[in-house]
This record gives sequence, structure tokens and C-alpha cells, in this order.
Amino acid sequence: MSKTNFFVKHLKNINNFINNLLEKNLNKLNSKNLSYLFKNNKIILTFVALFVIFVSYLLLPTFFNQTDISKKLKNELQIKYDLNFKFSQDIKYNFFPRPHFTTTDSKIFDNKKKFAEISKLKIFTSFDNLFSINDIEIRDMVLEDANFNLNTKNYNFFIELLNRDFQDGNIIINNSNVFFKHIEDEVLFITKIFKMKYYFDSNELKNIFYSENEIFNIPFSVESFFSEDNKKNLSTINLDLMNLNIENELIFENNKKIGKSKVNFNKIKRLVDYKIEKSSFDFHIFDKIDQPDVTYKGKFNFKPFYANLEGNSDEINLNYLFSSNAIVAQLLKTEIFNNKNIDFKFNINADSIYKNSNFKNIELNLKIQDGLIDTDRTKFEWRDIADFELIESLIFVRNGELVLDGKLKIKIKEFNKLYKFLLTPKNNRSKINQIDLNFTYNFDQKIAELKDIKIDNKINNNVNKILSNVILKKDDLQNKIYFKNLLNQAIKSYAG
Repeated sequence: MSKTNFFVKHLKNINNFINNLLEKNLNKLNSKNLSYLFKNNKIILTFVALFVIFVSYLLLPTFFNQTDISKKLKNELQIKYDLNFKFSQDIKYNFFPRPHFTTTDSKIFDNKKKFAEISKLKIFTSFDNLFSINDIEIRDMVLEDANFNLNTKNYNFFIELLNRDFQDGNIIINNSNVFFKHIEDEVLFITKIFKMKYYFDSNELKNIFYSENEIFNIPFSVESFFSEDNKKNLSTINLDLMNLNIENELIFENNKKIGKSKVNFNKIKRLVDYKIEKSSFDFHIFDKIDQPDVTYKGKFNFKPFYANLEGNSDEINLNYLFSSNAIVAQLLKTEIFNNKNIDFKFNINADSIYKNSNFKNIELNLKIQDGLIDTDRTKFEWRDIADFELIESLIFVRNGELVLDGKLKIKIKEFNKLYKFLLTPKNNRSKINQIDLNFTYNFDQKIAELKDIKIDNKINNNVNKILSNVILKKDDLQNKIYFKNLLNQAIKSYAG
């Protein structure tokens, strides 16, 4: 110990000497005395000696015992972040660009169960106290190419990590994945982490968590922190691709978590009240001021897993659900719902469809069960002329594109109004009560294939041929003209 103290004292004396020398001569430097400075052997030797001593000091940890290093780093991380690490024996030390230890294939355990696997872990230390392994202080930690496993028991891991001490160092996670699993270890969905950082804001005097992620091919960012009394977690979520912003407040109350959110989606604003308990998540979406009739209620139960969403709205925008970039369409394309452990029911009633006043009294029913997605009993009314109902219908992904396949029942209530709307010639106006058909609709290509068309329980081959391939246009007006012409051709063929 006396030798170490002598070495430290000697190092400080050299440092003081250099500082005094620089103070005396730095302001006097010019082309002449700069040349003299480089010719002065004492100064050069001093700098060389200082450099050698400094590098030697930085290299000291390379002589530490591997077992001691592993034990020290593990204990420090347990104390500082409450994380139980297990390292491989191959722990390397490097002092460039600053002192740090690197290890591969390390793991984090939660209650003796493996919680995360990390391909590369860097643990940065302070420049001070490198003489002894016992005096080393951990600063930043960088996790790269890690896989985290979340379930109903540890789903709030990333939020709880905010309560650790980040005043003397940050945690950074790069290019990693989060697997949210069912309790039986089956993967429900995966979130990609591009960059995640935990740090202490010295101006705000609080820990902040910021992350750039991707889920179901949709990028989003999250910023989160705790209130001063540590009873609330405040966060902001942005999905720029969808022009969606969520401001969230989560209150911790005994074994429950009570939350409130403000959702801004394009120009639509909604409020969300929710409650998280040990095995369930309940929520209520509403807008008391602008649209008091719009309300949605739902529940996710985690063990066993099932979910339901019910709601009423003035109008429903199907583009938000099934357009090529819509979040629901993206979810369906991931085929995440093809998991037999998922049981989900979705029932929405709406007075009309957005930008299409012809359709009203919509009952949208979606059920995901046993790995199948069906839309049976979905109903809607077209003007006061006809009622539509989907039967034996399934949504699935084919060659990367979203497809709806099923049967359609159309009950004609006012056939005279139908012909009047279509401007059908009077000599072609036969009475029609019901139309049944099989169809396949491609949401991405906007192409419908109609077949087995029955009019009042009779098949007409000419009608089937005319309506076999319906290609939707980009413009609504073009679609109206296109449909009228197509249907009048079929009606003319049916009338003979």
C-alpha cells in the first residue's frame, strides 16, 4: 500500500510541474520559442515520461484477475442498477477511447430465470482509482444486439429501470429486440430497439428514458420520466408515420396502475382512461367535448389471454384499419394473430363510413380465435335500398398481401330505388329480392373477384362473367361511374 501511495504522490508532483511549466510559457509561445521548446530535452523527456506513466496507469486493469474482474463488475451492477448479470470468462479491457471492459454472450437473470441475452456488453469506468479492482467505479454501460424476454410478470422492466441511479453514468441499448411472450413462453409480438438511453438530466434533476423503436414495421419513439414524488410516470409516444402522438400519465396505486392518455391522431383528439392490474388491462376511449357519442371500451386479460373491444361512433374510417399503411393491416400482415393462444373480439357500431354517406348503420365484427381471423356477422346498410352481411368470411395474408375471402348476402329492400339510382332502362328492371355470392378482395391491389353469384337463388353465367373481376379506381367519382356501368351490364344480361 505504501508503494502505491508513493506512486500516486509522484504522479501528482509531475502533473503539478507540467501545469506550472505551461502556465509560465504558454502565453509566451511564438515561432522562435516554440522551436526552442521542441529542442529542450528536459521538456520532451518530461512529456514522454508523463505519457508513459499515464498509459501505464490506464493499462493497470489488464493485470487484474479475470475472476476478480467478473465478481467486481457483477456486484457493482447489482448495487447500481439492481441487475443480476452473468458474464463469460472472456472479459477484455481497453482504455481507448476511455477505460472500459468488454464481454460477449452475457446474460441478465430475473429470479433465477434468464431474462436477457446480450451479444456484446461494454462497461465503462471512471479514470480515477484504476490501481485496485476494488476501487473501480462503473460509469456508462452499453448493450448491443441484446434480446429481452418480457411477460406479464416483468412487462414493466424498462419503466422500473428509471428508478436506478444515472447521475454518474448512462445505460445505452443498441440494435436489440424485445420479445413479449405469453406465460407459456410463446411469442406474442416483437419490438425492435434501434437506440435506447437512460440518463440523468442535470437541469431538470431527474432520470429520463428515451428510445427509438419499431413494432410491426411501424417506427416510434418514447420519452419517459417520473414525477418528483415518484408516484407518476409521464411519457410521450410519437408515431410520425401515422401522425400519432400520445401523452401518457401513469399513477402507481397499491397493486394497480391507473393511467390517463391524450391521443392526437391527425386532427382527431381522444382521451383514454385505463387500469392495469396483475392479469388484466382495461381501457375506455372517449371524447366528451367534440364527439360525446364516440366511445370505446375494451379489456385485455393476460392469463388466459383474451381481449375485446366494443364501441360506438358517428362514423368509422376504414382506411385506418385496412389501407396498406394502416396499423391494423400491418399487424395482420405480420401474422401475429395466427397464434392459437390469442382470443380477440372486436365489435364497433357506427352511423356511417368516413367520406361515404351511402353506407350507414355499420356493425363491424372481427373475431380472432384458434389462429383464425373472421368477420362473420359484419353488417351494413346501403342507402335505404339494401342490407349487406358477411358470412363464412376470413382475413388472411397471401403472398405478403392482405386478403378478405367469404360470402356476401345482399337483401334488396327497394329494387325500384336501386334501378333509379343506377339509371337502369325501364325494360331491364326485373324484380330482385336477394343476391348471394362468394368473393375475394385484395386490400393492397383493390381488386375484388366475384363468383357463384346467385340472384334469387339462381345462377346466371353471363352475370358471373361480367362481375368476375372488379378493379377499384383511385378516385371515388370514377368508382361510382365504373360501378354503375358494370352493374347495368349485369342487370341487362340478367333481364335477357
